[in-house]
Order: sequence, then C-alpha cells, then structure tokens
Amino acid sequence: MAKNLKQLVDSPVRLTAGHRLCPGCGEPIAVRQILMATDKPVIASNATGCLEVSTTIFPYTAWNIPWIHIAFENVAAVASGVEAMYHSLQDQGKIDADADYKFVAFAGDGGTYDIGFQALSGAVERGHDFLYVCLNNQAYMNTGVQRSSASPMGAMTTTSQVGKKIPGKTVHQKDLTECLVAHEIPYVAQSIPGRWRDLVGKAEKAFSLPGSAFINVLTPCPLGWLIDPALTVEISMLAADTCIWPMYEVEYGQYTVNYKPKEKLPVEAYLEPQGRFKHLFKGEEGAAIRKEIQEYTDRKWERLLKLAGDA
Repeated sequence: MAKNLKQLVDSPVRLTAGHRLCPGCGEPIAVRQILMATDKPVIASNATGCLEVSTTIFPYTAWNIPWIHIAFENVAAVASGVEAMYHSLQDQGKIDADADYKFVAFAGDGGTYDIGFQALSGAVERGHDFLYVCLNNQAYMNTGVQRSSASPMGAMTTTSQVGKKIPGKTVHQKDLTECLVAHEIPYVAQSIPGRWRDLVGKAEKAFSLPGSAFINVLTPCPLGWLIDPALTVEISMLAADTCIWPMYEVEYGQYTVNYKPKEKLPVEAYLEPQGRFKHLFKGEEGAAIRKEIQEYTDRKWERLLKLAGDA
C-alpha cells in the first residue's frame, strides 16, 4: 500500500536539493519519489547521464545514500554485481544475515533503450533482485539532444532535424516496457512524475517483490522538449490523458491499467505545447504525421486494454 503524504514528508531525504539539474527537469522529481517508497537502506547505481553529471559535480554530491557512477552501457551489470556481492557477504557471515538492503539502478533512455539494453537484458534474465528505473526523457539530453530509440515519431532532435527532406524522427519509438515484459520478470511498470501516488506505489511494490523489477518513467526535459519548465508535471499528465504514455503494470504476467482517463484527449493536446513538435502543426505533411501518431496511440491503447481484460 502506497505511503500517504505525511509518511512521504517524514521519509529520509535521499536526493537533496542543491543539484544542478535544469529547472523543471522531471528526473529529480521521479528519483525523489522512488527513493521515498522504501524505508530500507538503499544502494544506487547510476549510468552516465544528466542525473549523474548534475548531482555529483566535484567536490559536491546530492546523494545521501551509497551511490556508484557507472559508464553509459553497464549500470545493470554493476547493480547486479553489487547485489550478488551483498548475498555473498551474507553467506560468508561478513554482514548481518538479516540485513535487508535494496538495490536500484538509474539510467536514461539512451543508456537503457540503446547502449545499455544488453546489460539490462542479461541482468534480468539472471533474476537479480534489484529495481531498474529508466528516466525516459526520449533523447540523449546530456550530450546534445540526439535522438534515441525512445524518441517518438515526429520529434525534432539534433540528429532528426526538421527540414525539406526529413520531418523530424521518421519512425515510432521502441516499446521497451513490453520488451521487459517478454523477459517474464516479476514486475514491470510505466509511470509519470505527475501522479505521485502511482509512481510511489509502483516503486514500493517493485522494492518489495523478490527478483528483477523495471519501471519506465516518462521524465519531461524542458531543454530538449522545448517546454516551459513550469509545465513539466502538466505535460507528463497530458501524456497519460492522451494515452501516449499509458500508466500500467505487469505483475507476474498479469496486466493492470492503473489510469484510464475519463475523457481520452487527442494526441494534439500533448504535442502542441512542445516546441519539438511545432512543425507537425504546419502543412499537410505535419497533419499526416499527427494522424499516424493518433492511430498508433489508439492501436497500442486498445491492445493494452485487451491484455488487461478491460476492453
């Protein structure tokens, strides 16, 4: 059962203020909520990316827990190694056999969808007991807003620019959440920073279940998405209200849709406030891409409802 607000307020501050992440960044909102979800001691591994470089500018750190910085591609491998060492030390009697540490890995979509996917797949296939969190801002923001396989169709990035030949990214994003479901691990979920009860509840469940868990969190990036920093939470909620980013979980293969909008909004409600999609509101080509995004979103949503038995 998810903590209430008073319990969250009383939770230890594991990611402090004073970091250098951009105003309005969705990542620290999500990380703080996830780390509030357990009262157990936590050890974090963190791939190179915005979260890492902005929270540990030498000689300062914003982390109040043991924290390991890892290269872009291998955070899952290192987190699984730390978890394995913990159990080995328990077996050797070098640490308390009743100790109950939790392990979490944080990485962006570039370090998860792309160059870190092999390590992630291997770690969860081996069944390591840890939570992997993808802080998904849908591009390589730390290195200059290059497209990743998480970037949605039509998005303007520095490597999917908008011009006479190319109207932004020309293909849909990879459905990594479903890739993790296919690994048949105990727990997989999607969430947003705009609905704290959902995110904290899912993190709480992920920490409590034995084995591997994965949460894909949409974390808006004002710099890369070209949005007002004050709209971060609102944009994430529009992603759920348009069903572009469904909020659901899969526990031991059982699908549950956690949020069904009373009125499913058209995708334009989510796309229009973002500068990275402004070209989609010009001319026939932009209209055609919006139509494709709407049809793709509808297909995915209907499929999800059927999987959850809610059709």
